[in-house]
Amino acid sequence: MPKRRPPLSCLIMSGLLTGLLLLIHPARPCLALAPEEVLVVINARSAASRQLAEFYMERRAIPRHQRVLLSTPETETIDRPTYRERIEAPIRAWLEDPVHAESTIRCLLLFYGLPLRINAEDAALTSEIAAQRKVRDDLRSRLDALAADDPRRSVLTPQLQAAATRLTQLAAKTPRAAVDSELALVRAGDTEQRGWLPNPYYVGYRGQTLPLAKDQVLMVSRLDGPTPEVVRRMIEDSLSAEAEGLTGNACVDARWPPPADKRGLTGYARYDYSLHQWAAHLAEHWPGKRFFDQSTALFGAGACPDAALYCGWYSLGRYVDAFTWRRGAVAYHIASSECTTLKAPGSQVWCKRLLEAGVAATLGPVYEPYVEAFPLPALFFGLLAEGYLTLAECYQVSLPFLSWQMVLLGDPLYRPFGAAP
Repeated sequence: MPKRRPPLSCLIMSGLLTGLLLLIHPARPCLALAPEEVLVVINARSAASRQLAEFYMERRAIPRHQRVLLSTPETETIDRPTYRERIEAPIRAWLEDPVHAESTIRCLLLFYGLPLRINAEDAALTSEIAAQRKVRDDLRSRLDALAADDPRRSVLTPQLQAAATRLTQLAAKTPRAAVDSELALVRAGDTEQRGWLPNPYYVGYRGQTLPLAKDQVLMVSRLDGPTPEVVRRMIEDSLSAEAEGLTGNACVDARWPPPADKRGLTGYARYDYSLHQWAAHLAEHWPGKRFFDQSTALFGAGACPDAALYCGWYSLGRYVDAFTWRRGAVAYHIASSECTTLKAPGSQVWCKRLLEAGVAATLGPVYEPYVEAFPLPALFFGLLAEGYLTLAECYQVSLPFLSWQMVLLGDPLYRPFGAAP
């Protein structure tokens, strides 16, 4: 593994990165998440969960006592009472046990065999959300069909933003959530969580008064996938790429040309522009090839060979086989249903298919997240490329909401550019 970085005073770094490091490590800046700060969470009912966790803990030198065995269904979806009794309560008990008082746990790592999402139905709310989503999607389709200089855009764009805002308001009421996102708040007590809560580590909220304190929040990552073999490959690829340095091509797929007025961007426009910002940075700094597209259509089949990094949109629940992947690749697709399953046979959701195709780390939502819930691509990948922060830390400071729908899939300790930023 790469050596740990020296103290902050020994480094010449940008003001943004310095601030983020202090945000994550107020007592010990510039030291990435360490093995002794990771608590491994295993489903005792799953032989694969136990075996993969043992393999990972040995390879990453995680102390053997830093694990908690749960007894949960191996289904991907559970109800909230089962979540609270079988997952949340045992993990909280481990963290609060005086026997572990000297352990400094900052990250939970969930293994293959653990439930993925919490389902809690609200029929009236679900119906209202579905109707509003149709309005949004219809407006988005009409906009996509217009030329960039079509005057009708000035009418439809505000309507689309209003529809997206209404969806955001409705989203705050949903009782559904990712298991991982709820577990980030396991230290926050037994308060019933409904809808998203602002993540106090998200850099976009710095200086604001928020309902959650940083000491109530843990990082959460998951080593999970379609099969145990895929998960073992994710671990091995991360270790290999970390040792050798991740190289290859970078692929960025925006949907529209950059906006003329970049002030006050929100919703889709903000995320699309973030892809443009990341692409511009890659053009200046990335040593490999850069594949960039700004048309409505996604990359075509075979368009992105030897891909090490990817972010783009929008192909809902349907993976596009545009890539061959380098060992250790990190990639995610901005769309609404890309982590609804990791195991359903035949599913084409992006998280599942990216892992099957060879990616080492990805992220996505288990239910409709709304675009504002995704990490901004320029922020997430920009921090990852700096090489100082681990995968889990890059995700943590770029993730806007907790008690919500997003899941990080990958080795939380992975630093693909730790040896060569």
